[in-house]
Amino acid sequence: MTEAHRARIAVIGDFNPANKTHGFTNAALEHLGLAIEWIATDAVGAPEVTLAAYDGLFISPGSPYVSLDGALEAIRYARERGVPLVGT
Repeated sequence: MTEAHRARIAVIGDFNPANKTHGFTNAALEHLGLAIEWIATDAVGAPEVTLAAYDGLFISPGSPYVSLDGALEAIRYARERGVPLVGT
């Protein structure tokens, strides 16, 4: 699969390299051939963060989140627009 054909997935969560589940999340999604980008929960809803740029959303494991409201806003966004969403 070429880079141009890889689905773009926004991982909603507060990435912490010391959190093993975050590393495993990256490895699993990349193994599937997905292009991933982490979006911090407190950045969801910021003007420069556009969830429309992604083909799907993955709500990361490893809460508590910095902004539970941000995580819920991402879930609401996906539900209201029919965007594929996976949550753990």
